[in-house]
Amino acid sequence: MGLTFKRSQRISDEIVKEVSGMIVRSEIRDPRISSVFITGVKIAENLSLAEIFFTVLGGEGEKSSALDGLLHAKGFIRSKLAKRLRMRKVPDIKFSYDSALEKGYKVDEILRGIAGEK
Repeated sequence: MGLTFKRSQRISDEIVKEVSGMIVRSEIRDPRISSVFITGVKIAENLSLAEIFFTVLGGEGEKSSALDGLLHAKGFIRSKLAKRLRMRKVPDIKFSYDSALEKGYKVDEILRGIAGEK
């Protein structure tokens, strides 16, 4: 038996690939998002909303600046996705900062601290 994937998962994967490619290829000419990395996409079951998770190198100022840049480019990104995904209706886009890396670093620091105490 082969694996079956939900349509929403396939579309999520494609959105990650396409938006990451837009950033890497500098299709989005906004310097605020030059250090943005797309970490994942959560898409609604009815395909009406795609929440795009990102992380950025730097501190709090870079996060805010990157989010502003992504929000400014939202229409451009959505129009490019419409052409590339060949869907009848492209989901609305929402951007969210992915704090998983920061949490991972904090856990790592705690574990190193515990290991250093012994």
